Parts: sequence; structure tokens; C-alpha cells
Amino acid sequence: MKNESMFYGAEPIIFELAKKLRNNVTPTETILWGRLKEKFPELKFRRQHPISVYIADFYCHSKKVIIEIDGSIHNLPDIKNNDEIRQKDLEDFGIKVIRFTNKEILNNLEATLEKIEKSIK
Repeated sequence: MKNESMFYGAEPIIFELAKKLRNNVTPTETILWGRLKEKFPELKFRRQHPISVYIADFYCHSKKVIIEIDGSIHNLPDIKNNDEIRQKDLEDFGIKVIRFTNKEILNNLEATLEKIEKSIK
């Protein structure tokens, strides 16, 4: 049985969807993934990690931090509203959610990593 405290009761379908997402990584996810492992070698970040009914772009269980990368679709009102609901649900588990845009990662990766560092301390 998978560690329930790490997955918050995620159903098998969520694990299947997460696996598909891990196999279709975006360029910004690739960039951030490489730098997270470099910058924070002592922490274990997981990509496309199932949590309840959601899938986190990156999750560090020991710090209870989710890092989300948002493309331009996240500016649409319905998506923005869903993101707010999702974030509240995840925060109810005691998980901190930090969000970055694709542009932030592509144009200012070092500042992004500094913000992540501040969030996990």
C-alpha cells in the first residue's frame, strides 16, 4: 500500500494520470526539475505527484510544499477560479502552494529558486 500520508487518499486513476503527465513533461518543468535537484540536493522533490484528487507539478513531502508552474491558460477566469479552490483544498492538508508562471521560470530562474528557498525555510 502506498504511503497514505504522502498521497492523501489519491485514487488509482489519479496515479495513472500523474504517470501520463510525467511522460509528457513541459520544457519549463524540465528546466525547474533539473535546478531543484541541483539547488536542493538534500530534499526530495517529486514530479507530477498525486495528492487527493489533484496532481502537483512538484511536491516536497518533508517540507509540505507544492510548486506549481502556470501557463497562460491559468489566466482564464474559470481556470483561475479552479486554481483558487484547488489551492485552498491543498492548504487544508497543511501544504504550502507556491506558483510561478512559465515566463518567470524562463526569464528569471534564479529569482524563482530564491523564492522557493525562502518558502521552504
